[in-house]
Amino acid sequence: MSNTPLLPLNRRQFVTSVGGLAALAAAAGTSSAFAKAARPPVGRRPRIALLATEVRRLSHAQHFVDRFLEGYSWLGQHHRSDLELVSLYVEQFPEGDLAHDRVRRHGVKLCATILETLTLGGSSLAVDGVVIIGEHGLYARNSRGQTLYPRYRYFREMTQVFEVSRRSVPVFNDKHLSTDWRECVAMVETSRRLNFPFLAGSSLPVTWRFPALEIPLGTPLTESVSICYGGVDSYDFHGLETAQCMSERRAGGETGIKSVQALRGEAVWQLLQQKDTTRRLFFAALNRSFTYHAPDGFTFGEPSVEIARRFCDRPFAYVYEHLDGFRTTMFLLSGLVTDFTYAGLRPDTGEVYSCQMYLPMPMTTGTLADFFSPLVHHIENMVLTGQAPYPVERTLLTSGMTLFAVQSLYQGGIRIETPELSVNYATPHDSHFWRA
Repeated sequence: MSNTPLLPLNRRQFVTSVGGLAALAAAAGTSSAFAKAARPPVGRRPRIALLATEVRRLSHAQHFVDRFLEGYSWLGQHHRSDLELVSLYVEQFPEGDLAHDRVRRHGVKLCATILETLTLGGSSLAVDGVVIIGEHGLYARNSRGQTLYPRYRYFREMTQVFEVSRRSVPVFNDKHLSTDWRECVAMVETSRRLNFPFLAGSSLPVTWRFPALEIPLGTPLTESVSICYGGVDSYDFHGLETAQCMSERRAGGETGIKSVQALRGEAVWQLLQQKDTTRRLFFAALNRSFTYHAPDGFTFGEPSVEIARRFCDRPFAYVYEHLDGFRTTMFLLSGLVTDFTYAGLRPDTGEVYSCQMYLPMPMTTGTLADFFSPLVHHIENMVLTGQAPYPVERTLLTSGMTLFAVQSLYQGGIRIETPELSVNYATPHDSHFWRA
């Protein structure tokens, strides 16, 4: 784990700002020991609060809010959520806002502050779980083009309520943790200090796979490739989660990242021409795509680097060397595909494991994006059981892999040594993707 120092909590400043919690904070004393987050009370549905940047059609927040309020398809029937969404904090209300409609129809409390959202207007934490959806909305960008979503700010305000209430509850954070590595580390270490289950990431690790591949735990692997599409510092994170949730199951588990180098343009095609195993895995992953654009749109010829070059004029790739010698290459190839695929090499047998992570996007398929349902299902189970289904260290690592790759890209594709990413963890026996 990184030795990056944590940001100070500045508890006194927080207590002063919230006024009504000052007495409670004083009564709680100064001990930093937190008991494990308590299980929800028996006899009622656990209550959750949701913190969002905006709620509009097809935004991430809409997908989560509607599943918690209205249910979703599960095991061949409509499933009413096991959790009760009781309060919302929404920061922006664009044209087409849906937050006020959901509040009106379902009686959810729309709150002006995160403090009120978590305490329900009272003097201490009054919910059994928190969901943070810091995705979409109008926010500033940094010099590297990364949108500065307020996930860390939401997390900090939330955990300060935990502090003064002397109680914590399970938390889910959508997508990567932050655009700042120091903040990513602080979020994970704070979850440990306050002793609450912390689940984070996207739908990719738990969505349907074609075929329904689960790499046996402890399989010897030497290299992996993922192919995806979309933007830098957005969909590249999805591509990295596609690779990491599979490759972390290799013999020895995950050891962390030694270095990263981002490539763009002609350098991507040169990599494929020069690296035989990477090229083999690239085509294995490409052959799992449902959306691969072949010549003339209707032929079934063998894929080639030249065909890929023809259909993708702005390619990107991130190349990672892991501390144990493992290699990951993520290809971001908009125009060539519109899905997410994986291939990994087992050297002792020469076998290639490959599959597609099925994410039918609403704008391309007209579907309701039901791939959010498995993720909501896992959030429900975490709040009910007090156990996160897979380690948050995965999202810590993929957050860092994204951030340092974007930095390499911004600096012209230089190789960056990443001692900060010495994140090692063991994956559970079950990879927790949805198989039905």
